[in-house]
Amino acid sequence: MLGRLGSLTVKLADTPAEIEAAKRLRYFVFHQERGKHCETAAATGTDEDAFDAYCDHLIVIDGDAASPAGAPPVIATYRLMDRHMAARAGRFYSAGEYDIAPLLERHSHLSFLEFGRSCVAPGYRDKRTVELLWHGSWAYVRRHGHDVMFGCASFEGTDPAAHAEALSLLGEQALAESDWQVSAVGPSASLPILKPSDYDARKALRSLPPILKGYLRLGAIFAREAVIDHEFGTVDVLVILPVSRLNPRYVQYYGEDAGRHKVG
Repeated sequence: MLGRLGSLTVKLADTPAEIEAAKRLRYFVFHQERGKHCETAAATGTDEDAFDAYCDHLIVIDGDAASPAGAPPVIATYRLMDRHMAARAGRFYSAGEYDIAPLLERHSHLSFLEFGRSCVAPGYRDKRTVELLWHGSWAYVRRHGHDVMFGCASFEGTDPAAHAEALSLLGEQALAESDWQVSAVGPSASLPILKPSDYDARKALRSLPPILKGYLRLGAIFAREAVIDHEFGTVDVLVILPVSRLNPRYVQYYGEDAGRHKVG
């Protein structure tokens, strides 16, 4: 157990039932809400792939609610993978979209943690849930001594032009330096798409998906290319967040030792 805020608890899934509940939440958000059709997923009612068996699954549960099975429902989740897990799985998930091997080699003295499959259930998409999810993530990072958080985050649809302002904002204000850059391995669009004079930065910030807005505020930097993922129907960006670059305000808020919502 990594933290508690009101009726919500953030923890690592430690039973098959909790992992299954996280996968069912992912199915609802990624497939039913977003309209992604996959016969295998529809048959099982879960979103899963070959990486799940090798990862830790961070979950938020609501102790004041009950699922059909009677257990507190999983209302938010993150999938976490470090280098050792990736070695057993064959690669990091992000390596399917970006050539991250040179990045890992350049920073071989640092411990990388990949974040993925983030989602929150309807009715819980508020500050409290996001705060506890971030708290649990930070507690996990501190507990295991990771130095860099990274992973893919998505825009809906496969047309980068539809998100030109938001993508340009990332490219103008938070593009990773060459030492942290990676190249796309699939169809992609270079950032920024628009010139600064051709869009309103404040409007672009408002149009960012909440999770990307959060990453930006934390101090994240981004790869120079956005990948077009036709399988999932998204435009993806690679988020890179070295612990050394975290916004001090957030570190102070959650605590150097992630003690803000610590249990016990």
